[in-house]
Amino acid sequence: MEDDRKDAVYGLSDRFGLSWSSCSGWRLCPGELRQPGRRQGCTAGMGKDSQHYYGKHGTPQKYDPTFKGPIYNRGCTDIICCVLLFLAIVGYVAVGIIAWTHGDPRKVIYPTDSRGEFCGQKGTKNADKPFLFYFNIVKCASPLVLLEFHCPTPQICVKQCPDRYLTFLSARNSRDFDYYKQFCVPGFKNNKGVAEVLRDGECPAVIIPSKPLAQRCFPAIHASKGVLMVGNETTYEDGHGTRKNVTDLVEGAKKANKVLEARQLAMQIFEDYTVSWYWIVIGLVIAMLLSLMFIVLLRFLAGVMVWVMIVMVILVLGYGIFHCYAEYSRLRGEAGSDVSLVDLGFQTDLRVYLHLRQTWMAFMIILSILEVVIILLLIFLRKRILIAIALIKEASRAVGHVMCSMLYPLVTFFLLCLCIAYWASTSVFLSTSNVAVYKIVDDTPCPLLGKTCNPETFPLNESRQCPNGRCQFAFYGGESTYHRALLGLQIFNAFMFFWLANFVLALGQVTLAGAFASYYWAMRKPDDMPAFPLFSAFGRALRYHTGSLAFGSLILAIVQIIRVMLEYLDQRLKAAQNKFAKFLMVCLKCCFWCLEKFIKFLNRNAYIMIAIYGTNFCTSARNAFFLLMRNIIRVAVLDKVTDFLFLLGKLLIVGSVGILAFFFFTHRIRIVQDTAPPLNYYWVPILTVIIGSYLIAHGFFSVYGMCVDTLFLCFLEDLERNDGSAERPYFMSSTLKKLLNKTNKKVAES
Repeated sequence: MEDDRKDAVYGLSDRFGLSWSSCSGWRLCPGELRQPGRRQGCTAGMGKDSQHYYGKHGTPQKYDPTFKGPIYNRGCTDIICCVLLFLAIVGYVAVGIIAWTHGDPRKVIYPTDSRGEFCGQKGTKNADKPFLFYFNIVKCASPLVLLEFHCPTPQICVKQCPDRYLTFLSARNSRDFDYYKQFCVPGFKNNKGVAEVLRDGECPAVIIPSKPLAQRCFPAIHASKGVLMVGNETTYEDGHGTRKNVTDLVEGAKKANKVLEARQLAMQIFEDYTVSWYWIVIGLVIAMLLSLMFIVLLRFLAGVMVWVMIVMVILVLGYGIFHCYAEYSRLRGEAGSDVSLVDLGFQTDLRVYLHLRQTWMAFMIILSILEVVIILLLIFLRKRILIAIALIKEASRAVGHVMCSMLYPLVTFFLLCLCIAYWASTSVFLSTSNVAVYKIVDDTPCPLLGKTCNPETFPLNESRQCPNGRCQFAFYGGESTYHRALLGLQIFNAFMFFWLANFVLALGQVTLAGAFASYYWAMRKPDDMPAFPLFSAFGRALRYHTGSLAFGSLILAIVQIIRVMLEYLDQRLKAAQNKFAKFLMVCLKCCFWCLEKFIKFLNRNAYIMIAIYGTNFCTSARNAFFLLMRNIIRVAVLDKVTDFLFLLGKLLIVGSVGILAFFFFTHRIRIVQDTAPPLNYYWVPILTVIIGSYLIAHGFFSVYGMCVDTLFLCFLEDLERNDGSAERPYFMSSTLKKLLNKTNKKVAES
């Protein structure tokens, strides 16, 4: 019987690649299945097939009897990148100071005339002139409006918008001239001919009945029986003896009004926030409590909670399908409900779309597809879900022993808010640094033609060389070195935002990885863990690995800024008819999107290796990549199934809070029907609650995700380093050992 048992064991060992070592017992030699009868041992624990296998995907970590978790005796890594980050931050601060010196955010709020003076602001000479008047609003139809955000026509501040139709020629010799003069430049003296006045841009050629909108005077155009009219006319005289159609005014007003419409929409959204902000906060608090409750329950009831979560997501999607079908059926026969989305076009009031049957049909189709996809994935991955549940349980125990890790996302959020605030303020100050540029214009040859000039001192200095010249407004911008470098400074501002934001995220990942690695590599959990694992990991990351974090985030920032530039070029080339250019642009955008995803994945695992071993970024990235490649099946199944389960948890929290917010803000909950505030757009607080709930859920689940990824890499390292013998015991928990049929052998008695 003993011999038969040995033959059976050796037969299985030959078939499945197991070898016997007197010091470490049975070991699995990676590679292809071994052929029966070939009872060779592993060279240094591995055979030739194994050497070839590990040659392709690196070599595993060697057994180190002194290794007990994250290494404490480590040195600084990637110092050059650390110095480069410091210099970049100094330069970024300098750019911010320069921008704050030259920029003026008031230009975003108050309209400014051609001389850069604000209209209607207290303490200025235009305090009693709150409205901006355009001399020739037709020029606002120029593409320069979209590039410079200003119309290339003289603009002045006025007390009131014109309420009558007059031309300069007809008003000059009439009693209406006193009224007309208020729309000329300040200090205008009627001592020139008509041609000279219009040439010098001292008065508009024509004034048209206008109405103020966002402190700007726009033509009072109205439709009468489908015909556009200004006053009682369908045409108007441009002041030069030519009659033009009202549609020219409409085109100019549209271009000038594009930014103003967005501003008006923003004001209505702001009003909605002012009356609903406390209900939004309540919704976000509910999302936070649900996330905390879910995580606490996940620690004790991981298996049950995962399956309950899956069922709840399916039920939420099912209810969404039912609700869409109910709305689709309710709208049957109602007037206007059968209008297609294409015929309706884009509407700023999104409530219009909810009165269309096609909208609810589209929602129902999308939710049905999601429902079917989730059910199919669950059917095919049902066995792997059990393994993912074991990892989540282990992560729950790790988080339970490092509870302060649940608060670390607040630190990341605070640092990201600082990055966003600095970037946004610097961007606003840079964009408001443009000034009015005046050029010398002359109908006769002049040596100073096209040179910049100051309209207040022009006749004094240049009258000898250009006796007939005039200083005329050209554009908004600037011709100094600073103004020429504005585009480059904006790009640098965006690049530094990406770099610093990625650095903050990397710091959080290394900190959490170091804390959770301390848990895994403790033989007696939690007795062998350090007193403050999170603070210790945070200190090691900043003290030794700032350069490595800067290196990884720099690579990612370069790819992200390239993607932003590609998006900008894509927007500029949309009107092009070159199909090859469009195809090339799509390919580049796709390639860089994939590259960004891969770098994020590689960086995340490299940071885990940095937290454990203290190696530089390149070494850590290489070791992490090869470790994952040696276990590619486990990576594809266990890691991604876990990510999928976390995604379901986010959907459950966001879906529950989103549905509650939808019923509350649309006055569909009878108990609190009168409590919900009246809104311009009820989708504003709903979207805010949904996005905020997702960010809150993502913050809590990101800790869990980092814990699972860290434990997974440590688990793979544990399998390669150790074999369960008395000299090389496994560090994994008893749950994982039981799941994988692994045991630690006790020291043999002599």
